[in-house]
Amino acid sequence: MRIKRRLPVLLGVLLVAAAVAAVVVLRKHAPPEPARLLPGADGFFYLNFKWIRRANLVAKLPPVSHDPEYEQFIQATGFEFERDLDQAALAIHYPSATAAATKASVPAHFSEIFVGKLDGERLRAYLRNLSHSVENYHSIDIYTISLEGRTLRVAILGVDMVAASNQPDPQVIHGIIDRSRKLASPFGGPALLRQYYKEVPIASLGWAIFRLNPGGEPAPMQFGLSFLFSKPAVIVASARFLGKVHVRAEAFTADEADARQVAEKVTTFLNLFHTAENTASAQGPDPDVKAFFDGLKVEQHSDKVIVTSVVPPGFIRKAVAEPPEEPQSQVPAMPSSTSQAHKN
Repeated sequence: MRIKRRLPVLLGVLLVAAAVAAVVVLRKHAPPEPARLLPGADGFFYLNFKWIRRANLVAKLPPVSHDPEYEQFIQATGFEFERDLDQAALAIHYPSATAAATKASVPAHFSEIFVGKLDGERLRAYLRNLSHSVENYHSIDIYTISLEGRTLRVAILGVDMVAASNQPDPQVIHGIIDRSRKLASPFGGPALLRQYYKEVPIASLGWAIFRLNPGGEPAPMQFGLSFLFSKPAVIVASARFLGKVHVRAEAFTADEADARQVAEKVTTFLNLFHTAENTASAQGPDPDVKAFFDGLKVEQHSDKVIVTSVVPPGFIRKAVAEPPEEPQSQVPAMPSSTSQAHKN
């Protein structure tokens, strides 16, 4: 009799334990919350700057120069991206086929979520000064800013989170706010993200998931990769720090024949690029660049193409370093009287 009485209790405990374990596993494989707040899009990018700083990768990079506009932003808000930004998630919206067909050059639209150390009052004051209107939506102020002929909407979602979007439709920023007010769910997020995030390695410092549609949107929206693909594909790229930075890019193609063709094109392109890099300098190939290319591997598995490599720290420094300043032209200065005449 005791066993019969305890059996429902034991079953209840086992069901609760199983449910908790399932939630833990789902959350472990769910996209980060900033990415889940983004709207549906054609591409997603994410960087975890907190992990990057913990891996001490930032210390190995050259210092960031501050232009006057960025310095003014720092002084007004107290926020410095390289110091205070912890996470950034971005969605890219390709131009529609109709828009691409009617205009020579159609820019993409973006939606972003930023997480970091914010001074809310200073940031609100800064945004109020820039905006030409402020909309209150579900107790959240949305600042509308005219920027380079487009409309940027910015909303402070919480003490450490900001959303922004230059999509023309205001419902995009409204949707972000609505999702931020709901209990975070591992099942949430845009469809493309939910489908392919499981391919991102655990503990990645950053990743990207985006569609390629050769012959569709303008070439700049294809990140310069369209020439490698004859059919639509999805790219999943990631970077992890395991003593060194390990990068991985997977292309999910239409079928096995397409994957084989893509793998051959990628191999040929990398070989040509490597050869050109080796012959470009009279002093021989750069050791960091050579190490990067020597470590590149291209593999095909059924309808998937995988490219991997280990990136030397020196290669990262060179990739993000500012180009050297061009020497100033040795043109003699005009006489002061001539200069004054031009001013008048």
